[in-house]
Amino acid sequence: QVQLVESGGGLVQAGDSLRLACAVSGGTFIVSAVGWFRQAPGKEREFAAAITLSDGNTDYADSVRGRFTISRDNSKNTVYLQMNSLKPEDTAVYYCAAKGPFGTRSYPAAYRYWGQGTQVTVSA
Repeated sequence: QVQLVESGGGLVQAGDSLRLACAVSGGTFIVSAVGWFRQAPGKEREFAAAITLSDGNTDYADSVRGRFTISRDNSKNTVYLQMNSLKPEDTAVYYCAAKGPFGTRSYPAAYRYWGQGTQVTVSA
């Protein structure tokens, strides 16, 4: 059973930076990619970024491209989301999720395993 634990959320001001971490454990050999999703109050969960663990190939939502960077440290089984130039509209609960080799990385339904989420709040 794959388990994911997010950390690094918090309250920051607009323009600040945060780095989220997602620690992956238990059966990591079946994980092909890890994605970060976010959900704001009253809104659907949306894709932010994803990374393929074998080759580091990345994908970003248009809303975060150029400001967020996803990376992985395979030796630590950890995936990071560096978030720069944060905006109030980035406020959400951020979830990391793990998937196998099939399915589109930007689709939540492609991911079988999810973390509990970490709150990111950006004040104006």
